[in-house]
Amino acid sequence: MIFPTAALPTARDRFARMHAVLRNRICLLDYPPGTRLSEEDLASEFGISRTPLRRVLVRLESEGLVQSVHGVGTFVTDVHIEALEQTYQLRMELAELLGILGPNPPDPELWDRLQRLSAEVRALAKAPDARRFGELNMEFFHEFHAITSNAPLREICERLFLQTARIWLKSMAAARIDVGAEVGIFADEIDEVLRALAIGDVRSAALIHRTHISMSYTRMRLASREA
Repeated sequence: MIFPTAALPTARDRFARMHAVLRNRICLLDYPPGTRLSEEDLASEFGISRTPLRRVLVRLESEGLVQSVHGVGTFVTDVHIEALEQTYQLRMELAELLGILGPNPPDPELWDRLQRLSAEVRALAKAPDARRFGELNMEFFHEFHAITSNAPLREICERLFLQTARIWLKSMAAARIDVGAEVGIFADEIDEVLRALAIGDVRSAALIHRTHISMSYTRMRLASREA
């Protein structure tokens, strides 16, 4: 699929578009760990020169998604649950802060988007698909963090989430995690969050999210040990 960016109004818009597309491809394992990203091919696909593309690659490297090897190229990094313990610990602590630092009152538009996500996840439970699970998980992450107006907190949470996002699909691909079971747990999380937001309890919504991060990490760690 071609993603020309020339029609986008500003350089910032073009940067954001390229970053989102490449980030999603990495997090959804369209680019598996070890994949070499060709600057020539990507510049052609996006209809840009290599200079703005390299700025996007630098951003992805700062997020831990790629690694640049001088004189060789840029490669997609790998992730292992054993190396992410401290990342998950920090994600859990920051999840609670989402409901404390600058909590936003429940927004009708956010409510509608989360309800739509709930319906899509429930539908997915009838025919579980790992990649679609990954897409909806990423979408929920970006929507849910709108419950805080604290921009630095959102930015840190995003970087940590991106470091762990691929673990799910890697575990599912290796058959260590049951896709159908995880879809059901994910649907329950969204519905629990919705019930908290329905009564305006942003802090409880954040605590629910924190609990699910903790349980998810524990399930993946146990599955890794049993493999």
